[in-house]
Amino acid sequence: MPKVVDPRLRRRELAEAVWRVVRRDGLEHASVRNVAREAGLSMGSLRHYFATQSQLMTFALRMVIVGITQRIAALAPGGDPSDRAARVLAELLPLDDQRRAENEVWLAFTARAMTDPELRALRDEGYDALRAVCRGLVTELIDPARDPDREAARLHALLDGLAVHAAMRPDVDTPDVMRNVIADHLAELLAPRADTC
Repeated sequence: MPKVVDPRLRRRELAEAVWRVVRRDGLEHASVRNVAREAGLSMGSLRHYFATQSQLMTFALRMVIVGITQRIAALAPGGDPSDRAARVLAELLPLDDQRRAENEVWLAFTARAMTDPELRALRDEGYDALRAVCRGLVTELIDPARDPDREAARLHALLDGLAVHAAMRPDVDTPDVMRNVIADHLAELLAPRADTC
């Protein structure tokens, strides 16, 4: 009797194989053949789950967004807004192996999204979701006299910068450094803004 395979689990395993190939060899090497080999499957078996390489790549990128969204949704609601903001922002930065993998895959796919319309749409969806999270957090934290759109843009840029720096130089931009930068930024957001004349 043939082994029954959960299609959702197999698709996730294939996405994780894409991640491993991308992180180890680069996105240009994430061919159907190489991903199938990485997953221990034949190309025909892989094509049973993803008809095209584009579908496979899009699913692998979507898994980054899904993972982050699920972790944020699992955070306990309420409490001190600053503490909650710190917990949410921690889920968006490469502070452990899982988040480092997501960050590296996201950055690799971002470059490909410049020429791939499906990936571009997904990249834009992720960008818009991150900007919305930033806006929601700063709206809870800042003095109403401050511009929430401007503060959301600053926070978004800070997160992106930290993520890129951590991917380039993890020895310099360590998890502790990133946590401290975020803590300083949150403290600055909470502080009354001095009048600038």
